[in-house]
Amino acid sequence: MTVIDPEPQAQATGAWVPEVEADSDEMDDMPLSTRLSIADTLTLGNATCGFMAVYFTTTGVLIPHLTGSEDGGMARHSAATAVMLMLLASVFDLFDGLVARKLRSSAMGAELDNLSDLISFGLAPAYFVLVWGMVADDAHQRVSALAAIVVLLAVVLRLARFSCVTLRDGIFQGMPSPFGALTVVSIVLLELPFVPTLLAIVGVAWLMVSRVEYPKPRGRLAVAMLGWIVLSMGLLAAWAFDAPGGQLLLQTGCALQLVLGAVIPLFATARRVNAFRDNRREARAAQP
Repeated sequence: MTVIDPEPQAQATGAWVPEVEADSDEMDDMPLSTRLSIADTLTLGNATCGFMAVYFTTTGVLIPHLTGSEDGGMARHSAATAVMLMLLASVFDLFDGLVARKLRSSAMGAELDNLSDLISFGLAPAYFVLVWGMVADDAHQRVSALAAIVVLLAVVLRLARFSCVTLRDGIFQGMPSPFGALTVVSIVLLELPFVPTLLAIVGVAWLMVSRVEYPKPRGRLAVAMLGWIVLSMGLLAAWAFDAPGGQLLLQTGCALQLVLGAVIPLFATARRVNAFRDNRREARAAQP
């Protein structure tokens, strides 16, 4: 069977043959919705930090414990690095929203944000709790694994609800996942007895899926949050390098994080109760 090349034949007959576009033109034809923006790049930095937090928790804390080559200093450095990476992930999460509002965000922005938050503020803290249950002297591994699952599922449910529920501007419903993740890690670092630690972790998971309203970090609140993150990194560094009073400073910072996690819902609840009372008074005053 003879195969005829159509191109020479077309040239011979004078017919027009369409040319194949160059590869460079394919990038120009890419839909804008699939191109990463600056905000998306920050979001991917968030996901990277969450993954590396899991890496340092595994290589510096879990594996030395399982192999019997534990080094207190190494475990402390690795645990501090993992928590610092979660803090850095929260910085990326804070700024990607600000950048998206100032510049532009791709159509993938919301999906990328949820997936990255799931890694950094769901998987990473849940894994931190799991490893704590394996290396702590008074912890119970299976119960700790159950608590870790509760934390992970709470973040999954919270992020799913955030995607499909519309609230008034300026508030979150339920404790934000970055704040919840850092509160869970702070509870573990406080080194309280097993039962109080477990109850506190479950309580934070409940707050994340609750209907308690939390303000969004904007303006002065965003600046205050950024300052608190920087301060927390300094406390972790002091603890990691065994600075004088480093342990006390870390426990103080963790206690303050826990207090903030408990006080904010109280203020939010009191504000809602006062607003409800004011509405009832106005309704009664409007009645003839």
